Amino acid sequence: MRHFLTILSHEIRSLLFNPSTYVAAVLFLGVMGFIFAVMLDDYSRAPREALPAVTFFQLFWIPVFFMVPLLTMKSLAEERRLGTLETLLTTPVNTTEVVLGKFGAAYILYLLLWGSTAGFHYVLQHYARDARLLDWGPLAGGYAFIAISGLMFVAIGIFASALTRSQAVAGILCFTLLFALILGLSYLGDATLLQQEAFSPLKSTVQSLQVFSHLDDFTHGVIDTRQVFFYLTGAVLALIFSILGVEAKLLQG
Repeated sequence: MRHFLTILSHEIRSLLFNPSTYVAAVLFLGVMGFIFAVMLDDYSRAPREALPAVTFFQLFWIPVFFMVPLLTMKSLAEERRLGTLETLLTTPVNTTEVVLGKFGAAYILYLLLWGSTAGFHYVLQHYARDARLLDWGPLAGGYAFIAISGLMFVAIGIFASALTRSQAVAGILCFTLLFALILGLSYLGDATLLQQEAFSPLKSTVQSLQVFSHLDDFTHGVIDTRQVFFYLTGAVLALIFSILGVEAKLLQG
């Protein structure tokens, strides 16, 4: 892993010069700003039981669906299309260092984009001057969930990029996988078939993997180590499959 930091710094610079990075940033901040403004408008019209921070993070999946594909779809797919990945791997750099470097760069940018939304809550506290609107517990829990779950989301994007030479295909595949993970499991847990007694163990398993349930726990100050293990394991597996996928494609030529 001697060359990991070199690759990481190079990938960060590449992302900063990549137009899709700024498209993702503008879309992300625009969408989250709009969501925050609409949310505050609703709070100004009628009192709500849920705190603004809790409501804000409940909609995390909207920007994730387009931000993660935009940040990751070029990482390995474009390298393979241009033939530069094969050239890179002829140097003393190995596949693991390349994949982890690209993952690390995308994840850091992912955190920076989400971290920029902290300004919304600062503005709320500064101008509203109402302590009831801002509770630091749900806010810290929400950002902790974003950081931990983001490990797996970004790793899934890297995995999708490792499977194809096309950025578009990688982006669509990443979106599909994230949709299945975040919304698919949620709908599956409520499926009529799983309500039968014979499927109760499967229903329990599906419910324990539901992302929205994890988010609810984090924003209420409950951090379950099983949930953390789920995201860490998912990220590690996605990265391992990415490494194996890259190596398999190289062997195929």
